[in-house]
Amino acid sequence: MRALALAAVALVLAPQLAARGDPRAETVTRGLAALSDPELARGDYVEHCAGCHGVQGISAPAKLPELRGRVGYMMCTADTRAYLLRLPNIAKSRISDNQQLADMLNFMVFGLGGDSVIPGTQPFTAQEVEYERRFALTSASLVAERKRHVETAIRKCGAPEAFRDFYKPR
Repeated sequence: MRALALAAVALVLAPQLAARGDPRAETVTRGLAALSDPELARGDYVEHCAGCHGVQGISAPAKLPELRGRVGYMMCTADTRAYLLRLPNIAKSRISDNQQLADMLNFMVFGLGGDSVIPGTQPFTAQEVEYERRFALTSASLVAERKRHVETAIRKCGAPEAFRDFYKPR
């Protein structure tokens, strides 16, 4: 059933992007195709992330970053990518298998954040996850780190000014 839900995301989001002539369609399709077990990736997201970020990636009105249509902007530089992997709940996740964690993150980025993915964005790999999670942001101010990387995404990657907000005003 979960695999069907992920397939629905790919079948709905990618064609919508393609119908608009949006070059992100191919990137989103390729990112979701990289998941070794789509059902497990979505299930891991629901179990480990959805309690705070929402099943659909919408956390509002909670003061937590909204993922839907936004998290893909954080994939645009090596530093912003590393930031996602170094977040304590990711780096210190109970998911010890690096490929499984990469799949969950790729589900988040390409499945939930699809509209915000920069064309050509490469999926996370197990090797990248293994390397970056050694540098967990356990002593840094997460708010300050997020602000710094959001500013980079706005300045260098075309993220909208509203990306500074934790969630989209409704």
